[in-house]
Amino acid sequence: MSSERTVTIVPEAGLHARPAAKFVQAVNEHESDVRIGRADDEELIAAGSMIAVTSLGAETGEDVRLVADGPDEEATLDALERVLTTPEDELADGDG
Repeated sequence: MSSERTVTIVPEAGLHARPAAKFVQAVNEHESDVRIGRADDEELIAAGSMIAVTSLGAETGEDVRLVADGPDEEATLDALERVLTTPEDELADGDG
């Protein structure tokens, strides 16, 4: 059974640069397999790859769909939602 969540992107850069790096880092710190896609699109891509995540081209204010499958899926989704809903200047060096 997998868990799913739709999140609106807050960082000004969208899912690029620092927010994307933080996002991929958070994915890789958890055990669950995570996929991401635009909320209005059925296609999901691997969320543990910086290239895949940035190629999604998700912008500020867009909704993305996160699907996690594994032993810590809720914790994984919580961490990813935190990255996606934190303004970029607050992501800088703090750990939240």
